[in-house]
Amino acid sequence: MKLNAVTAGLVLACASASVFAANNPAISVVLDGYYQDGDRALGGREDGLGLGETELAISGAIDDQFYGKLTTVLETHDGDTEVELEEAFIQTLGLPGGLSIRGGRFLSDLGYLNSQHLHADSFVERPAIYRAFLGGHYFDDGLRLNWVAPTETYWVLGAEGFSGDSLQAEGIEESDLESVGVYHLYTKLGGDWGTDHSWQLGFSWLRNENGQGHNEEHEEEEHEEHADEADAHAGHSHSASLTGRDLYSLDAVYKWAPNGNYKNNFLTLSAEYMLMDKPFEESGGEENLPADYKGWYVSGVYQFTPNWSAGVRYGELTASMGHEEEHDGEHHLHFEEGKLKETEVMVAWHNSHFSTVRLQYTHQDDGLFGSQDDQILTLQFVMALGAHGAHQF
Repeated sequence: MKLNAVTAGLVLACASASVFAANNPAISVVLDGYYQDGDRALGGREDGLGLGETELAISGAIDDQFYGKLTTVLETHDGDTEVELEEAFIQTLGLPGGLSIRGGRFLSDLGYLNSQHLHADSFVERPAIYRAFLGGHYFDDGLRLNWVAPTETYWVLGAEGFSGDSLQAEGIEESDLESVGVYHLYTKLGGDWGTDHSWQLGFSWLRNENGQGHNEEHEEEEHEEHADEADAHAGHSHSASLTGRDLYSLDAVYKWAPNGNYKNNFLTLSAEYMLMDKPFEESGGEENLPADYKGWYVSGVYQFTPNWSAGVRYGELTASMGHEEEHDGEHHLHFEEGKLKETEVMVAWHNSHFSTVRLQYTHQDDGLFGSQDDQILTLQFVMALGAHGAHQF
């Protein structure tokens, strides 16, 4: 969208602010700018100078029973400015028995990173599995039911239903689309070890009813499609590049801070594994050969002074796709594999909780999408104005 769309988005946000003024809403702006030398596979940042997501958020209690939030995001791509409504939801505050309901548009609570905003990340981009399976971060129109157990150990169970538009497969017929395309079940467990240590484990299952199209293409053509998808999704799209029927996610997080005080020193270790299944399916004489996509990452971030932190992350994304070969008059199913590997190292300076300047080096070995750049250097700044609450665990 052009500048007029940006103006309309800002007017809408300001109007929303005046409506909620009586409730004293929290208003914040997050600025994200960068210089980058090179391009990532399925990356959201282009080579050269640019802006990431500039976020304008309004949130607060509506009354004693409801909380509301609106988040508008502005991005630039190919010289154009685009505006997108990332969040617009209400959530209950007073339901009994540890229950809560959220409705509208919001970030899915899938995995460890997805429920967090991009500016809260410790690295310039999300891991490859997020960029491929979730378009970087998955937000959608839907409904969520949460239950927090009355136990000493933190335990939450949740169910979500979404339209699933950004996770639809290529080539799916309009008549085959389900109105509720995505169902998501998840659970998280967490707790403390003494005063210095804390942990969390999570498991998710996402069912994508619109995640499979139908085609008769050969394996070589599918690899070419992945390269085309990488180009098509780079820069500004939040749609998934790889889709399937079932997505399983397992995540683990460990945090250390002296006496539980994260102001001066802390260590965060995290890891996630995702597996997406795309089974054989036949419809109307057309077939979709089976495939599975999987990937993982491990990450470590250490803040060694109140103003400096450093981190390293390694991840892999693997696509294994079936194709038929004929031997001795019989058809046999074989699988071929492509892999994207990423190693990332960053150092960041934090003048305060509201400002970060980050330098990151990325090395990618791309045998899946055919990226041209194997070494990428990024200088990024993230600055927050206004109310800025504590980040999630």
